[in-house]
Amino acid sequence: MATQARFGVIGAGMSGILAAIKLQEAGFDYVVFEKADDVGGTWRENTYPGIACDVPSHIYSYSFALNPDWSYLCSPGQEVQAYFQSISERYGILDNVRFGDAVARCTWNEPGWEVETASGHTEQVDWIIAATGILHHPKLPDIPGVGSFAGPAFHSARWDHDVELDGKRIGLIGTGSSGVQITGALAPRVEKLSVFQRTAQWVVPMAQEAYSDEEKQAFRTDADLLQDLHDKMSTGFNDGFGTAILDANSGIADDFEATCRAELQRIDDEDLRARLTPDYRAGCKRLVVSHNFYDAVQSNSVDIVTDDITAVEATGVRTADGKLHELDVLVYATGFHVDRFMRPMRIEGRDGVLLDDVWSERPTAYLAVAVPQFPNFFMLNGPNSPVGNFSLIQTAEMQFAYTMALLDHAVGEGFTTAEPTEAAAAAFDDERVAAATETVWATGCRSWYLDDRGIPFAWPFTFSRFRSEMEQPRLADYHFA
Repeated sequence: MATQARFGVIGAGMSGILAAIKLQEAGFDYVVFEKADDVGGTWRENTYPGIACDVPSHIYSYSFALNPDWSYLCSPGQEVQAYFQSISERYGILDNVRFGDAVARCTWNEPGWEVETASGHTEQVDWIIAATGILHHPKLPDIPGVGSFAGPAFHSARWDHDVELDGKRIGLIGTGSSGVQITGALAPRVEKLSVFQRTAQWVVPMAQEAYSDEEKQAFRTDADLLQDLHDKMSTGFNDGFGTAILDANSGIADDFEATCRAELQRIDDEDLRARLTPDYRAGCKRLVVSHNFYDAVQSNSVDIVTDDITAVEATGVRTADGKLHELDVLVYATGFHVDRFMRPMRIEGRDGVLLDDVWSERPTAYLAVAVPQFPNFFMLNGPNSPVGNFSLIQTAEMQFAYTMALLDHAVGEGFTTAEPTEAAAAAFDDERVAAATETVWATGCRSWYLDDRGIPFAWPFTFSRFRSEMEQPRLADYHFA
């Protein structure tokens, strides 16, 4: 009976591929809507020099498709993208993906959804899984003159590989994870790399350890060895590091800060070291992981600029000290609009309610997966999900299993729809907000983790609680019909 339900999956990135594979294995009819011409999501779109996974690759893998052939502890982005492409082919989902046709509208028409794409194509589905991710709408800085630079200028997520970089003067605005990786990759290649830093970052040292041919062969021939590595890394990362650093009073954040401060001592120049030392607690922003940033910034080709930018001009970037930093190429590593999720799609739920109106102040979701008045509409890595130094693949796998558990209950009881109640969603959000104010993210820095009120929007509880919530849905918090 359950196999009669038809699914629409929005997005063919990491979460969408996961949903498609699991739906196919369970015998469901489904279609995946993908705005681009390939799978991979953020790994398809981000191809900048130096891009790499910043969690260990062996836990940034589907639990059902562990990869024995990762080349490094934190593998390069091209390798991650190739993994998603190969998995999509291996599990035979590509014929069910509608490429190059973005979803424009989803409208609830009892008892299901009508999905319309940009080309005018429509599909009728019973359930929607929104796997759009959060890092796919590039954000440009609010600086006078953005767009006026006469040379090549682009966002890090829209890298122009036709632009020659070797021996050039490059301007890089941003020192988050992307900016740090780009700095490490470009420093040896360019004449001058001017890195415009608004806020110093805590950098966690992580050696870029290569797996030997012997190790990879052992992983290929011994599935238990590979599984054991995955499980140990998962426990240490999610239940250890990722969870412990949430608590501002646990002392774990202090330990990581001590590690980061020790790494800073590798910088010989006292002035440079001072400019790269944050004035907030470690973990307040998402920790940046790097094996070569501090080597790069000490090279003669790199200049860390901490004066405020006053304007972008035709020939370069002008800073508050009056200096014009003349450039050949300008790169914006300035992050993403993390509150967009499905936007600009028009999502119209029960009685015509619009998701844009529900989220007019800020995106929220019951247990990070569902919104009242939007029946049979579930999100993977949606609002309030664990995004802080956790493995998003493991998060998505749990959220998908949670959705299937709700579907199974609905079908077993003779229902066709499921949606969280208003009371349950409000109670969870009140609890989430109260807990968020006690996390290290709320200790006094500006970051993309903060909503318009300055309250962290990410999952503020332990990862073990998230796992427990996903394993046992609170059926009383849902309305089934």
